[in-house]
Amino acid sequence: PRRRRRRRGHTDVELDLATAPAPAAAAPPSTRSANWVPAAASAHVVGNGAAALVLAATALAGNREIIVSRGELVEIGDGFRIPDLLAATGARLREVGTTNRTAPDDYAAAVGPGTGFILKIHPSNFRITGFTRSAGIAELAGLGVPVVADIGSGLLEPEPLLPDEPDAQTALASGAALVTASGDKLLGGPQCGLVLGRADLVRTLARHPLARALRVGKMTLAALEATLRGPAAPTARALHADTSDLPRTAPRSSPPPSPNTASTPPPSRRGRRRRRRRTRVVLPSAAVSLPEPYAARLRLGDPAVMGRVENGRCLLDLRAVPPEDDPALTEAVRAVPGGG
Repeated sequence: PRRRRRRRGHTDVELDLATAPAPAAAAPPSTRSANWVPAAASAHVVGNGAAALVLAATALAGNREIIVSRGELVEIGDGFRIPDLLAATGARLREVGTTNRTAPDDYAAAVGPGTGFILKIHPSNFRITGFTRSAGIAELAGLGVPVVADIGSGLLEPEPLLPDEPDAQTALASGAALVTASGDKLLGGPQCGLVLGRADLVRTLARHPLARALRVGKMTLAALEATLRGPAAPTARALHADTSDLPRTAPRSSPPPSPNTASTPPPSRRGRRRRRRRTRVVLPSAAVSLPEPYAARLRLGDPAVMGRVENGRCLLDLRAVPPEDDPALTEAVRAVPGGG
């Protein structure tokens, strides 16, 4: 639960404040997000991460080939699959390598006059272990065609707590021409898709007719800029939270003691479960452990509280709750019908 601050006034959408009125080809103010990624010469914002990839495929590889490893043809949320998404743009997929091993030579052999770009996709929702091989961006950057890296999570710079999570700054510094990502995951901003990278390619995407259909509105731009300019986003705050006081905080957030209520120190998980999807990063935390029926009742409360269910218990992970929200969380738990 969190109070929302309301801001009033005008916002500069499709207007260059330095040269107003804006020239016909002026980029929207969303390009300022590149300021937070030094390796990005420019940026563009669309509705979500999938839209960013669709726009790149349409503008750079329509009726041409996209080279991609067979081990990176992933299924994303709600049953949507990357191969189907790309095929819908009119681009042709050129699959290389095998599920577990794809070397730079596999990409090099596939590059030709009909190549639009090489696509590197971060398989964020699964892991292949054992006899494996994958080509890094730096190994592909010299093959004579652009490399587009879909990093997924929206991490802008390296995060020591997430050593295996790719970030935009490193991908671009390694030679990626473009990076596509979501703005509402690790970045912690509004739902949107980011395109970062070479100015000429970003401009090609921004001036493509499809960009008009995929553009975001002023509220999304304002929320994104507030995320980038303001204090750490909720995701970052939770990631770097001081967990030393959490065991003492947990009892204060609990309902009156009962045989079914307890404080427990389960790990926090970066990400979420869906079907067989499991996250890989485990962080120390503490949680209020409640009977499982609390989960649905808390979600329907006012304010809504989202816990996670594990082993028949509803866990309220306090790593994700700022200390100033403890009273609201306590009240929400105590207000559950039949609670305590």
